[in-house]
Amino acid sequence: MRRVAVLLMAGLALLSLTGAAANPWVVDRDASRIEMSVRAFGGSHSGRFADWRGEIVFDPADPERTRATVVVESASLAMSPAVASARATGPAFLDAARHPQIRFDLQTLEPVGGERYLARARVTMKGVSRPVAFPVDLRVTGDQAHLAGAFVLNRADFGIGTSGPWNRLVGRQVTVRVALQARRA
Repeated sequence: MRRVAVLLMAGLALLSLTGAAANPWVVDRDASRIEMSVRAFGGSHSGRFADWRGEIVFDPADPERTRATVVVESASLAMSPAVASARATGPAFLDAARHPQIRFDLQTLEPVGGERYLARARVTMKGVSRPVAFPVDLRVTGDQAHLAGAFVLNRADFGIGTSGPWNRLVGRQVTVRVALQARRA
């Protein structure tokens, strides 16, 4: 019986060591960006989210176990002109007062070849979650990592801007671009 207990404890220790291989990384917000663009009023309009935070657990030797959570303050979207920011974060679109955060949960990175991966994640806005899958480039040099990718969301899937005159004047496809720099913690 004692031998079984020792083997069980050794097995648990080995499992915990194996799980520890995925290391936490710290995002360098000054070197990173989260941007969006949408067609509206006959042109392309873009903006950048200024207030967000991210948590990443990543092991370069086992990228499929990667997990990341990025929480974006929806009111921090800055567009040009400023009136576009107020409209985008207002009640008809992101409704930042009632839905202050946008959440991105990366569930896995699947190797495609070289520095290319397929990211699978869930995006939550205005209380609605949807899966996304998109290609990313990931370069790891020592303790530094750089990830870049983009995905397209249909704003109507999240109940964004679906009523009133703006629905016809603003494109439904919103492109989100991410460029994250991180270092091993």
